[in-house]
Amino acid sequence: MGTITDSNIIEVDFGADPRAKYIVLEGAVRAAIDRGDLPPGTRLPPVRDLAWKIGVTPGTVARAYSRLTEAGVLTAEVGRGTYVAEPSAPAPIYAEFQAPLEVDAVAHGTGGDNWAVNMLSPHLPSVGQGALIRRLMGEIAQDPPSGLMHYPHFAGERPAREAAAAFLAHPMLGPVAPDDITLSHGGQQAIALVLQTVLRGRRPAVLLEELAYPGFRRMAEVLRADVIDVAIDDQGVVPEALLAAARGADAQILCVSPDVQNPTCTEMPLARREALVAAARSADIQILEDDCYRMGEATLPSLRSLAPERVWHVSSIAKTITPALRLGFALAPPGRQLSLRRAAEYNSFGLATPISDLAARLLIHPDLPGLMDELRATVGRYIADAREILDGHALTARDDVSFLWLQLPRGWRASSFCRAAEEIGVKLRAAEEYASREANAPHAVRFAVNTGVTPESWRAALTRLRGLLDHPPEGLGV
Repeated sequence: MGTITDSNIIEVDFGADPRAKYIVLEGAVRAAIDRGDLPPGTRLPPVRDLAWKIGVTPGTVARAYSRLTEAGVLTAEVGRGTYVAEPSAPAPIYAEFQAPLEVDAVAHGTGGDNWAVNMLSPHLPSVGQGALIRRLMGEIAQDPPSGLMHYPHFAGERPAREAAAAFLAHPMLGPVAPDDITLSHGGQQAIALVLQTVLRGRRPAVLLEELAYPGFRRMAEVLRADVIDVAIDDQGVVPEALLAAARGADAQILCVSPDVQNPTCTEMPLARREALVAAARSADIQILEDDCYRMGEATLPSLRSLAPERVWHVSSIAKTITPALRLGFALAPPGRQLSLRRAAEYNSFGLATPISDLAARLLIHPDLPGLMDELRATVGRYIADAREILDGHALTARDDVSFLWLQLPRGWRASSFCRAAEEIGVKLRAAEEYASREANAPHAVRFAVNTGVTPESWRAALTRLRGLLDHPPEGLGV
């Protein structure tokens, strides 16, 4: 036992607690504050005085004081001493949503609404999922189910795969069992694992939509595969073009995003999906189905459900919960699960065990569906602003997709428009970024919803874009 001041007692029993003494002392100080024995403003004894009173080294007391100061429990004033801090009001679970941060936004020009807004990649709103993740991480840190001292392994990921199966379950996807799922560090790694599993031979070829997610092209190039573009129309991949592209090359897999085509934001209709599957069967080509963009529920049968024998389905939580956790899912055709699992093990031994433990709780948490609904609703409000402000221009937007596609009016080329947009504080992606170097990309741009900026900054940025669209500068070089 030891006395802090004449009127305030701190109870410390080092002998009965196996933890380090500075941790025991830290807990004792916290307990004394919680009991009211050390009210806010109380000055604690100097380090050496307290160390002498409770029979520990000054270093022990200094470390406990330091940890409590970092946590905001104490305040240290140079030359005056250490005091009990005033309690701060607990932040509500939706605090991050109520006061959005200006992420990737800086002052631009003059005027209160002139902010430079980054629309290159989606920035999801924090509507409480961050608080939920922090809480679950805290619980896991206290008692990690998978431990912290061994390599990850497939059997240990079972709870996470069961949660993932429940999370992915939907009639449009087809049956999903836990053993069908290979966990990955994000959707990009899921794509890499599928391509590594499928591609064989000296000159394998990967087929891509002529406008496609750049990650497909980059991963194929990393794996030294040839990349062949396939023509698309307003319904997606043209089946006849797929068959023509496959001739004369060792075409082994088509990478496609039927639910949300990136970057055009279109959805492939059912008749085209069926025709595409028939063409893939005719050419004996595997299909990588990328389902990483849709925020709402699927309304059409997946390619996996139409051709389970040749479709590799990949998904992630980057557009529905958070991209920070790097949690993705890859589903192999029947009989190919072990090959895909081996690719994951050869790459990284599997998902990091703390992330696996977190996934097991997060993906089936009862609060998650409501948070995802709120996230979609928030993104939907930003998209509604874009529709309103850019009305009259060729904008393709969907309420369940966090990016938009804008076809430019006559007089603009995509690269010129992006440069002009950046000069007025808006960063966009030109269509050229989604095409091969040899392709003739359309005069269009893709921009992503950035809910890290306030609705006012978002609307102001869109209004500046509207000004460019309506009044292109004179003498513009096209």
